[in-house]
Amino acid sequence: MSKKTRIALIAVIVLFLAGMALYPKIKAWVVSGDGEPVPTTEGNKGGKTGRSALNVNAQILKYENLTDVIRTKGLLIPDEEVDLSFETSGKITEIHFKEGSTVRKGQLLAKVNDKPLQAELQKLQAQVPLAQDRVFRQKSLLAKDAVSQEAYESVNTELEKLRADIDLVKSRIAQTELRAPFDGVIGLRQVSEGTYASPTTIISHLTKISPLKIEFSVNEAHVNNVKAGTVLTFSLDNDMSSYQATVYAVESNLDKQTLTLKARALYSNPGGRLKPGLSTNIEIRLQEIKNTLVIPSLSTIAEMGRDIAYVYKDGKAHQVQLKKGMRTASSIQVLSGLNAGDTLLVTGVMQLRDGLPVVIDSFE
Repeated sequence: MSKKTRIALIAVIVLFLAGMALYPKIKAWVVSGDGEPVPTTEGNKGGKTGRSALNVNAQILKYENLTDVIRTKGLLIPDEEVDLSFETSGKITEIHFKEGSTVRKGQLLAKVNDKPLQAELQKLQAQVPLAQDRVFRQKSLLAKDAVSQEAYESVNTELEKLRADIDLVKSRIAQTELRAPFDGVIGLRQVSEGTYASPTTIISHLTKISPLKIEFSVNEAHVNNVKAGTVLTFSLDNDMSSYQATVYAVESNLDKQTLTLKARALYSNPGGRLKPGLSTNIEIRLQEIKNTLVIPSLSTIAEMGRDIAYVYKDGKAHQVQLKKGMRTASSIQVLSGLNAGDTLLVTGVMQLRDGLPVVIDSFE
């Protein structure tokens, strides 16, 4: 085979392969009457429209309820909590609580050595009868003008001073006792009997978990919607239940850094089922409109001062002008411009034009 023959054969093979590669694309186009290629779609197969059909999703409008809701995160915190410690120093002689148990207000939890104070109290109390007898005698003599008023007041003052000393010792004895300041659940014990404790020594932690507080914040747009008495609904991750709480206090001013307003709500927490420290998903219902037309926010656009949307009719998109009502984060109430049963186009809105052929892929 000559050199020219081989070159010619190679050229034929290359042209054949190129033709095979271009064949699927050439087949996908039809030529219009004036020679202009037009893409084949369901809206213009074999026809001469000049515009290709747009694939969109649609929604059949119906009456439904529209609820405006504030959604935010919160944190469950105890109603009360405190680190327990003694008011005085001394060696711990008694511990009367079980870790993790429920205790009542005023219940004795622990005690430090008070024997020196008890001895001092007994000494003072032993002096009371004698001091009272002196006062009685001086009072009798005063009535007969046998002693001066000053002498009577002196022994009476001594009795009052003795009683004050007794009250002081009793107060010091009370400081050797650690009692629960409120009802709650006591935590883990941090000391043992025999430990020398001071006011800085933490004995345990006491938490009041019924009720619980929910602390949360709302942005500045909703500061007027949250006040004392506002009812909220909250849920927990991995918990299908829904709970209700009531706002009882709102901070007096916004946080300067985040421009949010902090508030607290109260939940009764029957049986202590929920634990402090859990995060919550909070919903505050602001307003609810029943039996109204609702469309997705993304299905409408503003154009030259008008709010417009597109409906499907006879294979084409038709533009309608809307009058809007209440808005939420994802939905809009329609007051006029649409009716129940209309087929609203909800995707590709920015590409739609009045009279544009469309193909509905699915309904939402």
